[in-house]
This record gives sequence, structure tokens and C-alpha cells, in this order.
Amino acid sequence: MIGALRGLAGLAWLATALLAAPALSQAPTAPAQTATAIFAGGCFWCVEADFDKLPGVINTESGYTGGTVANPTYELVSAEVTGHAEAVRVTYDPATLSYERLLDYFWRHIDPTVKNEQFCDTGTAYRSAIFYLDETQRLAAEASREALLKSGKFSQIHTEITAAGAFWLAEESHQNYYKKNPFRYYLYRSLCGRDDRLKEVWGKNP
Repeated sequence: MIGALRGLAGLAWLATALLAAPALSQAPTAPAQTATAIFAGGCFWCVEADFDKLPGVINTESGYTGGTVANPTYELVSAEVTGHAEAVRVTYDPATLSYERLLDYFWRHIDPTVKNEQFCDTGTAYRSAIFYLDETQRLAAEASREALLKSGKFSQIHTEITAAGAFWLAEESHQNYYKKNPFRYYLYRSLCGRDDRLKEVWGKNP
């Protein structure tokens, strides 16, 4: 091979070989267009883990929204002095996943019958809410809530539907917590009774 690469003839051979070689495989690219939705359903570790299972979801981020204080911390939000709720910002591919499907999935992974709590977590920081980003999302969210009420399954729904404000990312230790600390996450979710309550509210396949 070394001899073949000597001189102009060798360089010409190398150029031809490179042009003929198959192109290297490239990593999958993100969709040309993405969309965003924001939901609160109690502990953001669990909400993030649930949405990551839904095909069409590209990314999830845990954070705080719905409050009045800039740059809130986990300690302040948990102490309920900022008005924020633990929430998750979902980035998704609208070509394969509709906002209406996200709403249906959200409802079936929360308990909409309780106010200012979700499962074992109580307080306004753990309220359930849909934070709409535009008028289209607002109308879709309200229609989905109305459909649930008309179904007769619930006599009252306490989940808020409100305009989205600033979304503050939670501390890095809370991002993808279920992946970073799978055993601790499993214990928390099990002891909190989240999945047992979802079965009571929605049936075996929420």
C-alpha cells in the first residue's frame, strides 16, 4: 500500500478510492420543526419519566412555573413561598404526535380529582395544571377537560388550565432523575402509590 501511494499516480488512486467509498452513517437528525407543551402533575421526576415513554416526545425538562419569584430553587418551591408548581416542559415532533394526544396522555397519568396535591405529595407546588402556550393549546386543553366531564367519569376536575409564564429549569440533579437514580426513583414512586392510584382512577391501562 505504501508503494502505491507514492507519486502522482498514488495520489490519484487515493482520491478515486475515497470518492468511491461508501458515505459514513450519520446520527439521526432532529425533526425540522418541533413544538412545546408544559404540564404539571405532581413530582416532576415522575411526569418526566412518563412523558419520555411516549413516542414522538423528543425531550423533557423538569422545572418550575406558575409562580411570582425569579430563579426559584427547589427548596423555595417546596416551601411554597414562590407560588410555583413542579412542571415538565415537553419538546415533541408535531408531525408524529399531536397536542391532543399529549393532553390525553397527561390526563391519564395524573389524578385530576384532587386539588393542590398529587398522590403522596401535597401542597400547591404539586398541583396539576396545563400551562398553555397559545390560543390553540388553550382551546384544546379546555375541550379535553370538558370531554372528561361530559363522559361522566368525573363530577369535578381540579386541574388548572392557565397561560404559561416563565419556565425556570430545575437544578441539574433533578433532570432525568429516574435515569440517574433508578433505584431511589423506583422506591419513591412505589412508596408514593402513584401507579396504584392511577389504576384506581383510570383502570389497569391508563
